Amino acid sequence: MNSIIFFDLDGTLTESGLGITRCVQYALEKLGRPEPSLEKLRVFIGPPLIDMFQKYAHLNEADAKRGVHYYRERYNTIGIFENQLYPGIRELLQALDEAGCTLAITSAKPEPYVRQIADYFTITPYFDEIVGSTMQETRTKKPEVIVEAMRRLHLSDPEAVTMVGDRADDIQGAKTVGTRSVGVLYGYGTPAELCKADALVKTPADLKQFLLEKNLKDD
Repeated sequence: MNSIIFFDLDGTLTESGLGITRCVQYALEKLGRPEPSLEKLRVFIGPPLIDMFQKYAHLNEADAKRGVHYYRERYNTIGIFENQLYPGIRELLQALDEAGCTLAITSAKPEPYVRQIADYFTITPYFDEIVGSTMQETRTKKPEVIVEAMRRLHLSDPEAVTMVGDRADDIQGAKTVGTRSVGVLYGYGTPAELCKADALVKTPADLKQFLLEKNLKDD
């Protein structure tokens, strides 16, 4: 059986931190809670935005939703393009596609944005499915996104799936659903938060080697 691999987007396929942190900074400014340090805002990369606005800025749900609205004001036209593929990602996806793997993106980012980014970087053809949250801030939790991807791909066995991500949400989401997990150390997460992953890799090249070897074993 060929490998089934789900990829997180931010911090796994794309280096999107600049756009995300600048948009969070813009939103916090409009909320009257300015944060001059983009470095401090890196915690927003990966987890659901509405959760992070509540945790980081201690906002209630209504104000957190306003924060998401302000974030999108900038993200829709500017922030989404302050982004780039990590070196080696295109080669990774091409190699997995040629090996016959089933690939999907599973992101907490709203699905229209995920699809727009995949189109922008011309990687959409590599994926059998692309899944994100809704614009109404539902399906924001990683387990929900993984389950939705499995539903669309008509998969019933979570153990056949490997989730690849750079944050604790990715690894915990995989464990909640019952999939295997690979943590990537080149993204925005720390080794400590990825320690419960089934495997860790340092670079996209290492990830390619690991996943291709796994595919050969599965075959």
